[in-house]
Amino acid sequence: MMKKISRITTQKKRKDRYNIYLTNGEKEEYAFSVDEAVLVEFRLRKGMELNDSTIEALVEKDTIQKSYSMAINYLSYRMRTKKEMRDYLVKKEVELEHIGIILERLTKEKLINDKQFAEMFVRTRMNTSSKGPLLIKKELMEKGVSSGIASEAIELYPYEAQFEKISKFLEKKLSTSKKESFKQQLQKLQGNLLQKGFSQTVITDALSEMDGEKDSEAEWDAMVYQGDKLVRKHSRKHEGFALQQKVKEGLYRKGFTIELINRYLDKLTENE
Repeated sequence: MMKKISRITTQKKRKDRYNIYLTNGEKEEYAFSVDEAVLVEFRLRKGMELNDSTIEALVEKDTIQKSYSMAINYLSYRMRTKKEMRDYLVKKEVELEHIGIILERLTKEKLINDKQFAEMFVRTRMNTSSKGPLLIKKELMEKGVSSGIASEAIELYPYEAQFEKISKFLEKKLSTSKKESFKQQLQKLQGNLLQKGFSQTVITDALSEMDGEKDSEAEWDAMVYQGDKLVRKHSRKHEGFALQQKVKEGLYRKGFTIELINRYLDKLTENE
């Protein structure tokens, strides 16, 4: 049965949406509302006749358009991966069939592009965080970026930038007063850098430059601090040579050199 459009009015709160009124004989009634894009696409106008299948198609088209507008709003905050957009639309209970249509449209319009997203993500993380490339790649893949695209994007994080970031990190951490051996500090920092996603190769290269920056006075102070702790711990059960051996073993495990350890033990013997 054909129905005729009797009126088209603009909604008060949404100027981009229109109410469609239809007549079936003499009686006029509100039928549905559509987005401006749907109004233009179907060339809706007063006096136009619509059958039930056309009305159904209009309503479905408008439902998709509303979900599309919702997706555009979601993109207004920042770029999204295809997976992030799909997850968002699922969460908003958009029909799966409509999600496919929306994702295809967004991709065609270049509003979602995983390659572009990955490149921007790497540059941002590289400039604003202390994370290494391996961790950044992991984050990209968690966001739904393929391993191949993520690997290509990570190449934007060059060796030189990684080396510089690691060096600054080491200088900052080693500049504070520590009560551990220089070697033990470097071992802990190495573990920290691995967790941040840097490769063993670039970490080793950066650490090799730090060996020459050891503060001998700070190292001795750390040695005395750790040595005195070990003496207090083992002097309850040991004395003399046995005590010295326990202290020596403990200091060696903590990363101090044999030369420095012997110097400490000589000082300890002198004070007895």
